[in-house]
Amino acid sequence: MKRNILYVSTMSFILVLSAVLYVSCSKQAASPKTQGDQVSRPAAITSFVHPGVINTTASLDYIGGQANSGNTDRLNAYQKVLDFVNSQSVPTSFYSTVVVGSNGDSSPSKDQIRRDAVLAYALALRWAKTGTATYAQQCIQILNGWAYTFQNYALKSSTTNQYQPSLEASWTTPSFVAAAEIMRYYKINGATGSGWSQTDINQFNNYLNNVKNNYINNTPVYNNNWNASMGYAKMAIGVFLNSATVYQNGYDAITQYMPIIIGSNGYINEMCDRNDCVHYQYSLTAFAYAAEIATIQGDNSLWTYNSSLLSKGYDFMRTAYTGAYCGVCSTSSPVFPGTEVANHHYNTANLNYLRGLQDPLGLTADKTFLGFTTYTHYNVSVSGF
Repeated sequence: MKRNILYVSTMSFILVLSAVLYVSCSKQAASPKTQGDQVSRPAAITSFVHPGVINTTASLDYIGGQANSGNTDRLNAYQKVLDFVNSQSVPTSFYSTVVVGSNGDSSPSKDQIRRDAVLAYALALRWAKTGTATYAQQCIQILNGWAYTFQNYALKSSTTNQYQPSLEASWTTPSFVAAAEIMRYYKINGATGSGWSQTDINQFNNYLNNVKNNYINNTPVYNNNWNASMGYAKMAIGVFLNSATVYQNGYDAITQYMPIIIGSNGYINEMCDRNDCVHYQYSLTAFAYAAEIATIQGDNSLWTYNSSLLSKGYDFMRTAYTGAYCGVCSTSSPVFPGTEVANHHYNTANLNYLRGLQDPLGLTADKTFLGFTTYTHYNVSVSGF
């Protein structure tokens, strides 16, 4: 009898210990430090629309046609593209190592890759409008320059956040991809392509896999604009690589972090925590651009996700510009170009007010996100866009 009791007690202890270990391991597995390419559910998209990052063939045809026919509003918005291109020199040399610092601490290589990402996109838009081969060649020169030269990121100093390269890669890569999608797939008058060779495209694929695997996948869980930017970047990369896995992983990140970053009433802690009118717009812009990519791929759900949570976030932004929160936003504060993309879908009074503060919108001063969205999105109504 005592032997039976001892046996039952021993077995009970083993079962309890096993359960504790299982729960402990489960918790550890559910709380990774970084965001890899693991997918939580089967990918819904197996083939992609191209160009499919921010612009489509139909939207590029539409805005180019309007500008070329003398539409005043479109031409005024296109002037933002010209102003930027004309103020820059097309680079002939590139960095193998991009040195980055935290909290605005810059370097020549960091400045150039941010500038070049936006310049490549601006040149792609200019080529799509004009059909002038020189602009396509200049855009390709930038894409190839970085694809063949870049090797890695490095930290500027011992005080630099070790994960800063992941954020920098999440910012610049989608702008490069948006340009690359146009170079690879758009045709002038439906007939003439850019001339970007398959060999060069393959090298650009290698570049994307490098920055994705070694940097973007290592984004820490900060529950702020870092994670929003990571999700947007991976959706863009997934489109270009025709990878449903990468795309879906980015999409899942957007749906995971949107309700964390934007409260159910639209309030965004990032503004008051950071005490500026910029960082919370990083999140809103990444969400808006991610939603636009999904829309082009036939999925409007990010705009309506969680009772149109993104629209509520922009409602908060509108309220913030009245000085109601933290006192860091005013009518002279920057309005990020994602506002125009959000307005394209929501068309609310709040978003109309915001985009009207600096109409036409160009690009961010720090060149963290692509711009010129008044040219590409305002009053554009075409199928699948």
